[in-house]
Parts: sequence; C-alpha cells; structure tokens
Amino acid sequence: MSAVMSFVAVQSSLAKWLRASLACTFIIVASYLPSIAYAQALSMINGNETQKITISDLRQQSDTAVTLFDPYQGRDVEMRGLEFRRFLIDQFGEVPPALHFIAWDDYEVTLSGWDDPNWLMVTEEDGEPLTLRTRGPLRLVERNHGAREVESLREFNDWIWMIRSIEARW
Repeated sequence: MSAVMSFVAVQSSLAKWLRASLACTFIIVASYLPSIAYAQALSMINGNETQKITISDLRQQSDTAVTLFDPYQGRDVEMRGLEFRRFLIDQFGEVPPALHFIAWDDYEVTLSGWDDPNWLMVTEEDGEPLTLRTRGPLRLVERNHGAREVESLREFNDWIWMIRSIEARW
C-alpha cells in the first residue's frame, strides 16, 4: 500500500510542477506577444501624419540583394532590402534633411545625410526575414564600407537596428 501512496505522491508533485511550468511558460510567452505583434509594421511620420507600412509589404518590395561583410557578425552575409534613399523619396517626396529613428528597444537617434544611395534598408539576411532577435525587423546598413577598417566596430556605429519608426525632420 505504501508503494501506491508513494506513487500517488510523486504524481501529485509532478502535476504541481507541470502546472507551475505551464504558468511560467504562459507568462513568458504573453510578455513577448505584444512586441511580436507590433513588430509587424514600420511607422513613417511626416509632421502630424503617420503611416504604417507592414513589414511583409517591405519584404515584397525588397529588390536589392548584396553580400557584404557584417562587422558585428564577423562574416559575409547576404542581405536583401530596399535602397533607402529611393524609399525615402517614395514616402516623403524627397529626402528629408534629417531623420529621427526609434528602435524596438526604445533607442532614439536623429541623423542627417541620407541622400546617399549607399544605404540599404535590410529586411532579410541569408534568406531569412529579420526578427527582433536578429536585430530586425528592419536594419540600415551601408552597402560599401569604403576605406573603413571592418575590425573597428566604432566605424559602423551609424548602422541602425530594430527600426520601429522613422520621422522626417524638416
């Protein structure tokens, strides 16, 4: 009889552990769902007007593929995306003097000098869509590193990852 009671006690403990594990898993998944759901669109802001562009639409429009050395990964990476200058002209009618970026991790920066066809807005890497885990869903990179030393990550601190919104600053 004691063997049966021990078995029942083990089953009860296992059931409690499973319930606790499922509850923890649910909490973790639920905390990530909002960012997953919201990471499906880019907000383009021009004054008081905000337009949302789905990431899937941007992936479909991605017509430029390049293989370049990614200094952060330390290897050649095939990247696919849109020429950023052309994208800005399509969105704003011209290239704004400056752009204010907000990333999914709440990083914010305002930079100028985007009237340069060297910039690529990346939507895919090595044939896979960018995600928040892979510093996506959108990333800005330069197609040509020029004379910069790829070993020095400081020389690439103008690459922008995890882009959530782009605001034109006139």
